[in-house]
Amino acid sequence: MGPLNGYTVIELAGIGPAPMGGMMLADMGAEVIRIDRASGASALMTKDVSARGKKSVVLNLKDAGGIETLLRMVENADVIIDPFRPGVCEKLGIGPDVCLQRNPKLVFARMTGWGQEGPLAQAAGHDINYIAITGALFAIGKKDDKPVPPLNLVGDMGGGGMLLVNGVLAALLETTNSGKGQVIDVAMVDGAAQLMWMFHGFEAAGMWDASQRESNLIDGGAHYYNTYECADGEYVCVGSVEPQFYALLKELAGLPEEDFASQNDPSRWPLMREKLAAVIRQKTQAQWCDIMEGTDVCFAPVLNFVDAPKHPANVARNTYIEVDGVTQPAPAPRFGRTPSTVEHGGHDVGEDTDAVLTAMGFGEQEIARLKDSGAIV
Repeated sequence: MGPLNGYTVIELAGIGPAPMGGMMLADMGAEVIRIDRASGASALMTKDVSARGKKSVVLNLKDAGGIETLLRMVENADVIIDPFRPGVCEKLGIGPDVCLQRNPKLVFARMTGWGQEGPLAQAAGHDINYIAITGALFAIGKKDDKPVPPLNLVGDMGGGGMLLVNGVLAALLETTNSGKGQVIDVAMVDGAAQLMWMFHGFEAAGMWDASQRESNLIDGGAHYYNTYECADGEYVCVGSVEPQFYALLKELAGLPEEDFASQNDPSRWPLMREKLAAVIRQKTQAQWCDIMEGTDVCFAPVLNFVDAPKHPANVARNTYIEVDGVTQPAPAPRFGRTPSTVEHGGHDVGEDTDAVLTAMGFGEQEIARLKDSGAIV
């Protein structure tokens, strides 16, 4: 059983980082109960990787009976994940004050883009917007072109979902000491800012020009930290930052010393990128893998996410698993004594309503009355 076995998490249905956080907590052994709407896309749940390991209960949160049902569930929970804009839970009657009154040890985790306060708190937004005001978006892309969105990995997932799990785990640890719950304000913009910590240090040390893209050490400016096209149209990447790794890159790629001296002279990087690109184009991705993969060059083939699970290193480590016919990342991190597992794939919307409520002390007749009133579906 995972390290969170025995903990109960109520996740109000949302999109992006909140479901990711709930997924990770479920992987770690927590009982995660997703509160769905009756209109939820049931047919998609088996394909929604974030739904794995979770139970689904349908409540009508516009009905007084549905609200009371949720509050009774809160009495039996350790964590509630709120994915809504600031104030929505309060309007529904399930805000932190009400929930903590029912359960003083509850961790009330609020997942938003802009945070619970500030001039943008009530504005709509997506990953691209949150990372824009942290400098992350500006830093990614070609030198003479526009910034490139890094999917929604930086704001939603790294800055949101990962930060949510971090906050929940810390709050649960504190609760064991104090016996008291608390509210966590998890903002994607805060998380994206945290992810930029290294570059603030680089800039302060004179090692980074924050006004430029593709001009710095690890933004594609340096020839030894970049991606290159191979003879077959596939790509490889190198990250030979340290001098000894760079020396090995020159040796294995057969790079002339006169063309690739002065590793850290930015004025020479553009020319060296062109010359290294010409060398890489002489062989296929597979040929370069035979020469460099597994060495200290810091080399890897660039794979799409469909091919990634087939890479020998990922196969050997079981980095990916298949659940209900869907290939997906395995739980992480890996615990030696209490390993995380995926108990099941996504459940249909409302599939667990009766079972969960019964386990939480609701009687059969009471559940029937709630169904008749429309409070649960």
